[in-house]
Parts: sequence; structure tokens; C-alpha cells
Amino acid sequence: MAGASSLLIALAAFCWGISGGIAGILLDDGWDPAVVSFYRGFIGLLFALGWLLLQHRHSGLNSKRLWFWSVVAGLGVAGNFTFYFLSIEYGNVAVAATLMYCAPVFVYLVSFALKLERPTAAKWLAIALVMVGIVLLTKLYAISASGLSLIGVGTGLLAGLSYAAFIFGFKYAAPHGSPQAILSVAFTVLAIALLLPTDINQAVSVISALELPLFVALGILGAGLSFLLYVVGIKHAAPALASMVAMVEPITATLFGVAVLNESLGVIQMVGMGIILLTVTALSISSR
Repeated sequence: MAGASSLLIALAAFCWGISGGIAGILLDDGWDPAVVSFYRGFIGLLFALGWLLLQHRHSGLNSKRLWFWSVVAGLGVAGNFTFYFLSIEYGNVAVAATLMYCAPVFVYLVSFALKLERPTAAKWLAIALVMVGIVLLTKLYAISASGLSLIGVGTGLLAGLSYAAFIFGFKYAAPHGSPQAILSVAFTVLAIALLLPTDINQAVSVISALELPLFVALGILGAGLSFLLYVVGIKHAAPALASMVAMVEPITATLFGVAVLNESLGVIQMVGMGIILLTVTALSISSR
């Protein structure tokens, strides 16, 4: 069971990594980040509703707490999708994916503030190492010469913060209902939230656009199939193992960006990426 769970989580992370690359292609083609985010979330909603229809027992949809925390999760994932694609647009796939992988650091900081987690010297050291990694990865010390922008870096960090909100929302909604019910509510909130800033004319034009298959692939890999695989896999996987396997996402995104989008990272940036990935994974492993 543990081996199968690891495989499911790895496949989900691989799908997320590929979806970042697909989003990069769509953004390079001139599609608005809000439109790209909306279609990713809308197709994810269709998958979640289908799963809920197939397994509707004990959904928990009559629970007010499930609805509240699912809405929080939905707003979190809406912010995550949007800021992630903005970070890709103003930076690159590798940096955006790695910055988003910093989400557990934000979870720790919020947990410290709410006194849900006890701060220790080791945890503060890990957070400091992640900050050093971010500086090296993004070349904040020479941002004008790095090819990135402060907007790209800032939105990448906001994507991680938004994902932390999703983690909290999903965690507190989970005891009150089924994962498919939580995802259905969350993705409904996401679709509504992202429809408001979306260019409706451009969104409608997707249906007849040559890039329609890419939008469908983005939605399936980035939200529909991936979330289903992850939720099923995480049930039977140890937190330590799940954290290490999740490293597949930023690594896949980086390789996709280099191979398909002609992106590149310098040696110092690769060192920064390594520091972030290893430190965040160690943080996640230590938090059981």
C-alpha cells in the first residue's frame, strides 16, 4: 500500500510540474493568466463533481464547518493558481515552482503566530536557510541582471502563501466530510473567484482556439487528475515519504522549462534551488 501511495503522489507531483510548463507555453502565446487559471480550476471542478457523484455517501455537505473551511481552501487554491502563473509570466517555470514549494515554511510561520506549533532553533534555522536559498535562486542581490523581476519573485512567494491557505483549509475541513466534497466546494469557489477578473471574450475564444487541447491538458494534469491522485495517495503515505516524493514537482517543472521553453539556471541558482528543496523537505518530514 505504501508503495502504491508513493507512486500516486509522485504521479500527482509530476502532473503539477508538467502543468506549470504547459501554462508557460500558453502565457508565451499571449493568453491572460486569469484565463489560464480559470480553465485549470474549472476542469478540476468537473473532475471533483464527477468523483462526488460516484461516491456521494458521507459527503458532509450538511456541515457548516466543511463549507467554511472548504471556502478557505478554494480561495487559497485560486490565489495559488493565479500567482503561480503570474510568477511564470514575469519570471520562469523553474523559479515559480520552487518558490511555491516554500508553502510549508508559510505553514510554520502561521502556526507559530497562532501557537499551533512550538518554534525551535532548528525550525528557525531551516526557515533562515530557505530565505538564503530564495536569495540565491532569484538573485535578489542582482535582480536587474538576473532576467527575473520583483513581480515574478513576489508572486511566486504569494503562490506559496496561497497554497499554505489551501493546506490549512483542507486540513480543517477533512474531519467533517469526504475529500471529494471538499474539493467540489473548493473548486466551485475557485471558479467563481477567478471568473470575476477574467477577460470573458478571451475565455470564450478558448473554445475555438488552436490551444484548446493545451487548456484541456492543463486542467486535467494541473487540477483534475492530479488532485484525485494526491488525495487518494496521501491517505496511506507517511508524511516523510510524501514530502520527499513531492519534490518531483519543482524538479519536473525545471526540466520542462529547460527542455521545452529554453529556460536556464546558473550554478548559483541551482545551489539555491537545492537548499530550498532539501530544507523544505526536511521541515515537512519533521512535522508529523
